[in-house]
Amino acid sequence: MKHCWLGLTLLLAGCAAAGDWTKPGVDAAATAGEYRDCRDMAASAVKTDADIDQDILATRSSDSQRAGGVRVETQAMQDHTRDRASAIVASCMRAKGFVAAR
Repeated sequence: MKHCWLGLTLLLAGCAAAGDWTKPGVDAAATAGEYRDCRDMAASAVKTDADIDQDILATRSSDSQRAGGVRVETQAMQDHTRDRASAIVASCMRAKGFVAAR
């Protein structure tokens, strides 16, 4: 479970600067704070998905005959969780009045 959360944390932390979001009259520090709030909300929202993914991986880790398939499924699950977290962050930032910088 630690590995899954570590990966999700690193993924979301990679965007911690919030440089892709702007709002007139809001400085970079305030934008970063709002982004952190949205990122934390997204992490909470996808926690169940990440936990389920980790449980599935734990039950399949000893299945060496299907190792290639498990890797593909693992990547797909992680991609889905990451994409869902990104969509939640984007929705949250838009709800706060921010727009994605072009």
